[in-house]
Amino acid sequence: MKIAIVCYPTFGGSGVVATELGLELARRGHEIHFITYSQPVRLALLNPNVHYHEVNVPEYPLFHYQPYELALSSKLVDMVKLHKIEVLHVHYAIPHAYAGYMAQQMLKEEGIHIPMVTTLHGTDITLVGNHPFYKPAVTFSINKSDIVTSVSQSLKDNTLELFAVTKHIEVIPNFIELSNISQKTSCRSAMAQDNERIITHISNFRLVKRIPDVIHVFYKIQQQIPAKLMMVGDGPEKENAEKLCAKLGILDKVIFFGNSNEIDQILQHSDLFLLPSETESFGLAALEAMACGVPVISSNSGGLPEVNLEGFSGFLSEVGDVDSMAANALQIVQNQETLDQFKANAIQTAEKFDIHHILPLYEEVYQRAILLKK
Repeated sequence: MKIAIVCYPTFGGSGVVATELGLELARRGHEIHFITYSQPVRLALLNPNVHYHEVNVPEYPLFHYQPYELALSSKLVDMVKLHKIEVLHVHYAIPHAYAGYMAQQMLKEEGIHIPMVTTLHGTDITLVGNHPFYKPAVTFSINKSDIVTSVSQSLKDNTLELFAVTKHIEVIPNFIELSNISQKTSCRSAMAQDNERIITHISNFRLVKRIPDVIHVFYKIQQQIPAKLMMVGDGPEKENAEKLCAKLGILDKVIFFGNSNEIDQILQHSDLFLLPSETESFGLAALEAMACGVPVISSNSGGLPEVNLEGFSGFLSEVGDVDSMAANALQIVQNQETLDQFKANAIQTAEKFDIHHILPLYEEVYQRAILLKK
């Protein structure tokens, strides 16, 4: 199949998922065309089946804000015609499904009927999409998609609750490519002493991630056992996090990495992963941790209970309950035998989400979408 993938080309979960999905589809012989405003961060172009087309937005003084949706829809029309693309897979309802629908209408005028699969990832629904200003456009974009998928049952339920959606939504979970996880390196000594547990958090440091909770949970852990905290990522809450660590007197026990391309190496030396988010549509960071054998302490919110299995791959606590999270964390890391069992359970849980189990579900969706337009 010839498939166009439209996504955000950033470190965020949806961009990573879309990129990894496209690369695996290309390895299976499909022709993949990424269409976005810059090259996705994890995109490798060495496969002859992978193509990248940049969306350029011309600068016009007439426009106070440059019209990306207009440029994207026009680019989609051109690429569909030029490369005989058979199906559009857009990640995020707005602006991507909105632009995809406009491209469909323009192509229809020329007798070209191309199906569109829309995948909902979370922010497009729970944060942006629920704003009264965008809600009609999100509802319209979802209902006009030929097939709609959601990365978790929780996100599907939220979508049906928040929007007047008439389109059926299929749940296809996010995935991990276990075969791509690199082998352990000898970098552990750069992070912690042999007798110290390594606790890790990875996110975009937004308010929804509850970064102060991460730090307070770690503060309670390190009062009981020797430990170091790895903070990976960047965002608006990073500076406040550094100030809080200084206030608590633990700045020497915390490493702030910023955005990193060495996440696998950090995780493989980690003993525990903290994700106390207000909500997560899926919890891809938790899945990546579990794939590296790291048990997870998380909030019992959004799609996290679908990924982190209570008492097996880790523990779930109510949002904001740092005492419970710290107690659960200590229950895992204070005893080596218990920790080893949770590490094995984490890998076992992650294996259910391996890309080779999930990718055929998308292939079936594409084939069904193509048949709808014939």
